[in-house]
Amino acid sequence: MMTKKRIALIAHDGKKAEMVAFVKDHRHILAEMEITATGTTGGYVEQTGLNVNKKLSGPKGGDAQIAAMAAEGLLDGILFFRDPLGKHPHEPDVQMLMRICDVHNVPIATNPATASLILEALAS
Repeated sequence: MMTKKRIALIAHDGKKAEMVAFVKDHRHILAEMEITATGTTGGYVEQTGLNVNKKLSGPKGGDAQIAAMAAEGLLDGILFFRDPLGKHPHEPDVQMLMRICDVHNVPIATNPATASLILEALAS
């Protein structure tokens, strides 16, 4: 029996609409996965009809919770739509998340093009 792939979704405020559009475009793939998301992003993603395990919002520790999942081997990939032009008070958490992904070899996409490639690879 095949187990579901586990994916985490995160989006900075300026990228939440882009994340929702991406999720709608890739709903057929994401519907077959276990989805975890930071709190606010997860609320938006739930509006697409998908089930989401929501963590805290990013600035309140959600990025760190998802990093811990990656470190524990509980994620197959992370889609993190970052706003490279915005200022983010929780930037150290963002850097920590990316470092954890590198240390534990967890694929992380920071834009829709790479996110599509990761989803397609996980779905095959």
